[in-house]
Amino acid sequence: MTGPLHGVRVLVLAGMGPVPYVSMLLADMGAHVVRVIRPPHRSARALSQTDALRDDADPVNRHVDSIAVDLKDPAGVEQVIDLARAADVFIEGYRPGVVERLGLGPEVLRKQNSRLIYVRMTGYGQTGPLAHDAGHDINYVAQTGALHAMARHGEAPRPPINLLGDYAGGGMTAAYGIACALVEARTSGEGQVIDAAMIDGVALLTAKLQGLRAAGLYSDDPGTNFLDSGAPFYDTYRCADGGYIAVGALEPDFYREFISRLGVDTSDWPEQNDRRGWNRLREVIADSVKQRPRDEWARIYEGTDSCVTPVLTFDEAAVSPHNLARNMYGTVDGVLHSAPAPRLSRTPARGPARPPLGLRSADDVAADWGHADVPVPY
Repeated sequence: MTGPLHGVRVLVLAGMGPVPYVSMLLADMGAHVVRVIRPPHRSARALSQTDALRDDADPVNRHVDSIAVDLKDPAGVEQVIDLARAADVFIEGYRPGVVERLGLGPEVLRKQNSRLIYVRMTGYGQTGPLAHDAGHDINYVAQTGALHAMARHGEAPRPPINLLGDYAGGGMTAAYGIACALVEARTSGEGQVIDAAMIDGVALLTAKLQGLRAAGLYSDDPGTNFLDSGAPFYDTYRCADGGYIAVGALEPDFYREFISRLGVDTSDWPEQNDRRGWNRLREVIADSVKQRPRDEWARIYEGTDSCVTPVLTFDEAAVSPHNLARNMYGTVDGVLHSAPAPRLSRTPARGPARPPLGLRSADDVAADWGHADVPVPY
């Protein structure tokens, strides 16, 4: 066992999106995470919507133990309450009011264990007109205004898969909140309730953009700014073989290095920051890039201050020399795992591993965790 969270006990009601992701983040850092799933006799459809019974091919389940408990059975609810007495963190990802109806709300669990950090992960949060509405990543990102900005000029917004709402705005923000609450509990000896809403996290990610908007340096017209594909020197370009390169040559020195290695006469090109010439500049850059295959461009720009990178697939990223040198990826039973982050020098995280096979019993976990009077690890 290793990691800065070694000794921290986390009980999670299985869910979708950010719930398994934050479980992985905590488990990677050494916490003992136990996931409560529906028992096997429940319908296959219900199981598939709660991460499946035991998906041992899913990296988000690594280092995470699972127990099967029927939360519609009072005896099952009592099992969860008993484990929560000895837990340090409890995580649920249901709409507001659902866990209260199950008898597992924060008032119930924190009455049994005042040290408990109770995390409520939702899209819209615990309060407000949308709190009880259904939604997914695309909806939460749209609600914050961020999705509006993710478009080329004159085109529809493009959803950022579910990386922004579920994982950055949701899972990572929740993990940060848990770490903050654990630190505070060292002084107070008390837990607290964390309202971890994806819309809050995504809105927070736009902080710098709000500063640029206030300064008149960022337009609300998508695809017209330096970082949203508006600038031709901050974009992706198709190569001769159908691959792409990513160009981030914002600063004048980087831009000069970039165009100097294109192998074409650029003497009549528009000036870098002449917005009136950006359409033509994009065209001549595109014409130049499509003359060579992606990997040739990668060799041309390698080791230069041009901010040009080949756009890699996941499989290519796994074997890229730089990524290999940093052990960014690992393959476990044929499944690509990304390495834990960030990297701690004295208490490193646990590396990628196959998720535990099978189910543990609630009694086994209770024996591991002991009774509620076990000293807190923080």
